[in-house]
Amino acid sequence: MAEFVRWGVLSTSGHAANTVIPAMKAASGGRVMAVASRDARRARAYAAAQDIPRSYGSYEALLDDPDIDAVYIPLPNSLHREWTIRAAGAGKHVLCEKPLALNAAQAAEMVAICRQAGVKLAEAFQWRHHPQAQRARALLREGTIGELRLIEAGFTFPLARPADIRLRPELGGGALYDVGCYPVALARYMTGAEPLAVTAQATWSESGVDDLLVGTLAFPGGVLAHINSSLRLPLRRYYELIGTEGSLLVNLAYNPKEGAPGEIVRRGDDRRPLETYTTGRLNSYTLMTEDFNRAVLDGTEVPFPAEDGVLNMRAIDALYEAARSGKTVKL
Repeated sequence: MAEFVRWGVLSTSGHAANTVIPAMKAASGGRVMAVASRDARRARAYAAAQDIPRSYGSYEALLDDPDIDAVYIPLPNSLHREWTIRAAGAGKHVLCEKPLALNAAQAAEMVAICRQAGVKLAEAFQWRHHPQAQRARALLREGTIGELRLIEAGFTFPLARPADIRLRPELGGGALYDVGCYPVALARYMTGAEPLAVTAQATWSESGVDDLLVGTLAFPGGVLAHINSSLRLPLRRYYELIGTEGSLLVNLAYNPKEGAPGEIVRRGDDRRPLETYTTGRLNSYTLMTEDFNRAVLDGTEVPFPAEDGVLNMRAIDALYEAARSGKTVKL
């Protein structure tokens, strides 16, 4: 059995350089061995800056490297399907950035091809690997706030660059794809169920992507989730689980890192804080990578199989349909 997973990165993105690659390097069970760009010179400079041993001037060349076991894909959303399928064809395991694809049909195709190729595929929702989210769900299931009735969840931030890829519809831009996918996944994770119907409203940028989307997801048992996402509003990344006897509030959600203590605040009927739970200053990206490494090395399933990504895209597809049609969409 291999001693560690040898990683390649298909992109020279700033997010990977600033956040994910340092976390992957800190993770046990793996090493970042190569990076690829469509510009060989850029790849060499990036590899030197990130202290990565190998660089390639094309994604194909990295996939052809027999010394690479798995790839991390932080490419634009429109390229997730193509390069996940190509990686599977090269026998590489895949950790793909969210959203897994542009729709549920694409995601299902990716899952099927990876299963057939015998490689692992996971969507990079790192927050699910952090004890903050796990503890919040455990407290919910223990009945700490009574019966869950409502989830309020949002992720917004101001995108100042007009040419940013997240404002380009042909690259899979839009608030729901970029940050709204987190509250959608959060609602499904906390309820342990899939939505029965959704409604949504959105405003659209000049380029044609949603820059603000607000949606409601109806879950079994009368639980409603109210989610919001935006590329134009101040930074907010939170969720509140509201039950018949109080609520659990998480203000620094979706990307907890070492700098934050992973707080969960329990509030009573009058909304005053009753108790604060802390789950440690841990890096969620490192935890996610370690879980993936263990699955590869041990030959086990990843903690969140990629089929979950298909279900998340199914809900996202429905929200976009509801926002465009103005109608309730049943799933």
